[in-house]
Amino acid sequence: MKFSTALTSLILIAPLFAGEAFAAAAFKGGKGGAQGGNKGGAANNKGAANNTSTASAAASTSAAASNSTSAATNNTVLANTGAANNTGSGSGGDLQSSTTLDPSVIATGFESNGQQVPTAGQVASLTSSNNFINFCALTLPNVPITNGQQIKTGSCNPAPMGIIAATTNMPSAKFVSPVNGQDIAPNTAFNVQLAINHLETGNFVNADSNYYSAPQQVNGAGDIVGHSHITIQNVGSFTSTTPQDPNVFAFFKGLNTAAVNGVITQAVTAGLPAGVYRMCSINTDANHTPCLVAVAQHGALDDCVYVSSDF
Repeated sequence: MKFSTALTSLILIAPLFAGEAFAAAAFKGGKGGAQGGNKGGAANNKGAANNTSTASAAASTSAAASNSTSAATNNTVLANTGAANNTGSGSGGDLQSSTTLDPSVIATGFESNGQQVPTAGQVASLTSSNNFINFCALTLPNVPITNGQQIKTGSCNPAPMGIIAATTNMPSAKFVSPVNGQDIAPNTAFNVQLAINHLETGNFVNADSNYYSAPQQVNGAGDIVGHSHITIQNVGSFTSTTPQDPNVFAFFKGLNTAAVNGVITQAVTAGLPAGVYRMCSINTDANHTPCLVAVAQHGALDDCVYVSSDF
C-alpha cells in the first residue's frame, strides 16, 4: 500500500519537474536568442556606420554579403506579402520615402564586369551588389553631390536613370528651317523650326535646383517626358575639322513650349554675325538629362545643320 501511494505521488510530481525543465530550457534559449539578436543588431549598426564613411574594401565586401543575405530573406517576405505592403521598407512601408534599398529592384547583372565574353579592346565594367547606392560616398568622397545643381567644377549624381525608352519610342529630331547649307542675312532675326518625334515636349523643371535630380519618366504612350534645346556655334568654315569648345556658343535656348503639330518654333531675334555655324538640337528629359533609350545601336536622337550668315 505504501509503495503504491509513493508511486502515485511520483507520477503526479514528474510532469511538474518536466515542465520546469522545459521552461528553463526555453528561457535559456530565449536568452541566447536575445543575446544573438543584440549582437546581430550591434554588428548591423557597425555595418551602417561603415556605410556612411569611406570604409575599407574588406568592410564593403562584408556589408555586401550581409546585404545579399538580407535581400534573400526579404525576397521571401515580399513573395508572400507583396512589395507594396513591405513594412520594413521605410516609413509606413512607402518605398518612395524609404532609405533602404528594396530587394525587388536589386539588379544582379551589375555584379558582372562583362568580361565573360570580351570583345577586342573592351574594358571591364564597374560592379556592385547594391545598385551602386553609395557610389558617390565611397568612390569620390571629395566630389560634391550634384544635389539638383549645375556645379561647373563637376559633381557626382546619386539619382537613378529611371525609365529607359523602348526602341519603338526613341526620340528623333530634324530641322525644318533653316535647312542645311542655307545662307542667312547677318544680324537679322530669323525663326528656327525643329520637328520632333516621340518626345513629350514642353516639360522642364527648375534647372537651378532640380538639375539631373529625378529619374527619366515616360508618358502613357511610352514617350520620354521632356523638352529640347537649340545651340548654335561658330565653326569657322564648312570644312573645319576642329572640335568646338562646348563652353562657347553664339546662341542657346531651351525650347520650353510644347510642339505644335510636331514642330517647335524658336525666334533668334538678334540673328547671327557673319560666319559659318553649326546648329544642333539637344533632346533631354524634364530634368535636363540627355534622353536614355533601350539600345546602344541607334540613329542619332538629335539633328545638326550647317548654315552661313552672309557667306
